[in-house]
Amino acid sequence: MKRLATRLVLIVLLAAPLHARQSAPQTPPPAAKDEFVPVQSPLNPEDAMPAPRLVAIAYGFIWVVLFGYLWSVRSRLARVEREIGAVSRRVTAGGK
Repeated sequence: MKRLATRLVLIVLLAAPLHARQSAPQTPPPAAKDEFVPVQSPLNPEDAMPAPRLVAIAYGFIWVVLFGYLWSVRSRLARVEREIGAVSRRVTAGGK
């Protein structure tokens, strides 16, 4: 009996939105008054941004920063390797 009541409630809950959807009056959406309308061309040619040039400058800046960082890491790594070589030579010379 409990299963039957559970199934009946489930069927009613699932069927209610379908029934409400069919019986609701179909009204057209209200006319748009203050929505965004894209501009096809700039009103003033001076307002246009030179996008390709700005993108190229941004990419160039990123590449310069990247190569500068890599050069910095390479030079610091070379200095550390030289210091490790000097320490290892001192240890082998002092141990004999």
